[in-house]
Amino acid sequence: MMIEFSKITKHYQIGTITVKALDGIDVSMERNEYVAIMGPSGSGKSTLMNILGCLDTPSSGTYRLNDTDVSDMNDDELAEIRNREIGFVFQTFNLLPRATALHNVELPLIYSGTPTSKRKQQAMEALERVGLKDRMHHKPNELSGGQRQRVAIARALVNNPSIILADEPTGNLDSRTGDEIMEIFEDLHEAGNTIVLVTHEEYIAEHSNRIIRLRDGLVERDEARVNHIPVA
Repeated sequence: MMIEFSKITKHYQIGTITVKALDGIDVSMERNEYVAIMGPSGSGKSTLMNILGCLDTPSSGTYRLNDTDVSDMNDDELAEIRNREIGFVFQTFNLLPRATALHNVELPLIYSGTPTSKRKQQAMEALERVGLKDRMHHKPNELSGGQRQRVAIARALVNNPSIILADEPTGNLDSRTGDEIMEIFEDLHEAGNTIVLVTHEEYIAEHSNRIIRLRDGLVERDEARVNHIPVA
């Protein structure tokens, strides 16, 4: 099992009030699953994504990622796990504005200490996978929104992570461009990548093989989708 959440809680203390963002989550995901996480505002989906991505730690419970218990790791250990195991795609792209697409994609490899020659080759290959080989020397302000998100996806792929986490990946895009981005995720899944995305759009979630619906910090429903909708 790639991901195992066992009785995961995340509580925040605000004055005398305890906010239970997650209140006992049991979830597991296998390699090469394509999972969408949905829920209304305040349901806990962002908190779940943060813990899943090793950006935060649970208040209690156990989180195992690739058979490694990451629940009680310190910040340095979590950073190492993130860089090795997880690729992130954000709604706002999070690209360095003055860096080229190639350099933006290289960043995770710089942090992991990959040699320069190998780093450049891997970044070029990742950009080619998302159809941006001819735009690698362009800066973000020279690219469309869809192209910027493709750069962000290439950056998420460049370390060959165990899992790709996408937080509202089409939220800043028009519907046509959003469909193009979902087609890339479809291709990545078919190539063997494990994908987990957070979305509030039902039609985006329907491209996945499974939808986990949260409400009030709990799993309300966990639905396997045999007939998911592939992108045309």
